[in-house]
Amino acid sequence: MIELAPDIPRFYTAIAEWLAWLIVVLVFARKVRCVRFVAVAGVALIVQAAWLYLTNDLPVGFWLPVMGVSVGLMFAFIKAVAGISLQDCAYHCVRAFIAAEFAASFEWQVQYFIWPHEASGAFLPGVPFLVGVYAATFGVFFVLERQFAEHGRKLNASTRELVSAIAMGVAVFALSNLSYVTIATPFSSAYGREIMNIRTVVDLGGLAILYAHYTMCREHRAESEVAAISGVLRAQSAQYQTYKESVEIINQKHHDLKHQIAALRAEPDAAAREAFLDDMERKISVHEAQNKTGNPILDTILTSKSLYCRSEGISLTCVADGALLDFIDAMDICVLFGNALDNAIESSEKLADEKKRLICLTVARQKDFLIIKIENYFEGGVDFHDGLPVTTKTDSDYHGYGLKSIRAMVKKYDGTMSVETSDGWFVLNLLIPLPDAS
Repeated sequence: MIELAPDIPRFYTAIAEWLAWLIVVLVFARKVRCVRFVAVAGVALIVQAAWLYLTNDLPVGFWLPVMGVSVGLMFAFIKAVAGISLQDCAYHCVRAFIAAEFAASFEWQVQYFIWPHEASGAFLPGVPFLVGVYAATFGVFFVLERQFAEHGRKLNASTRELVSAIAMGVAVFALSNLSYVTIATPFSSAYGREIMNIRTVVDLGGLAILYAHYTMCREHRAESEVAAISGVLRAQSAQYQTYKESVEIINQKHHDLKHQIAALRAEPDAAAREAFLDDMERKISVHEAQNKTGNPILDTILTSKSLYCRSEGISLTCVADGALLDFIDAMDICVLFGNALDNAIESSEKLADEKKRLICLTVARQKDFLIIKIENYFEGGVDFHDGLPVTTKTDSDYHGYGLKSIRAMVKKYDGTMSVETSDGWFVLNLLIPLPDAS
């Protein structure tokens, strides 16, 4: 004889789904506005509970569409509050739904084991028991979500990753509830306690698989980012070698030209030529003074960038005590100033008004800290994510690593990086403790 398993009260399921999407929102929302958040959460609980209650007596054939709508409601509420992309929202929604299924199944299985004759669930001891089990289950879920989101909130799930997650979620849901549809399969059972065991264990295993998939996605993102940053480092290193070779040629020409000027001065000549030679010597001395900061690597980079800026009508001014950079590795200096100046130059080149093509570089000491500031004028707005401006380039997967590599380099020296926009100026601030600070 078939022993029918009591179904989970719909209100229990509604609360589990509500808590699951609530945790996703608390973890991934950039900024939770209290009034709006409470309003949306309250509406969500009412809608979720009302939907499952009103559809409780529908035939079994309507069960899958009903659950599909429940998932859709979870997705809608997450998207309304969390502020993440549609694909990321769908990806996290799958995991939240399976977590809700597991929590509801686990709580109901234990409750049915303790009070087997109270199958309705609407009795006095059942309510505090529900609160306690849900608090423990979703507390663990919240801790896991926080840990997985620790290294960056934005997943940027690919279509393949999203399809894989959805396929796993559908498979877990189907297998865990198969016995409620038919017992004529090798994976079904006709006994109530076995059906509960299957559902709880399959949901738990499915949740573990989804977290493993989530881990793989995070690791893939981290590997891609490290590879991209390494590419930036290699490019900066190669660029520095080019800078160095170019500067050596320029310095040689500069040295030869000074001797030529001296030789020409020894010859009697017209006043016009004398004036021309004076002008040449003045320009050479200015160029020479511009690139003597006290750090040969910074001098090399500045020389190359200054020449390029001059050709593009960009004014690059520099007030730098290069000797302060002696404790920083040569490669890190290349990364820092190469990327920072490249970003500033690229932004300046977009300005139609050449009077606004301004870049200011400051390297100075302030008490026990090295202060590096790169400022450039810009037009338009800037969106920020995770403390960094969002790239405006269409192939965003391959851009935006310049500032990330700078931040990684600054962190290596226990420093901090901040980006500000004010009155049309884009300001990159770096604060690094000096090693000789007491």
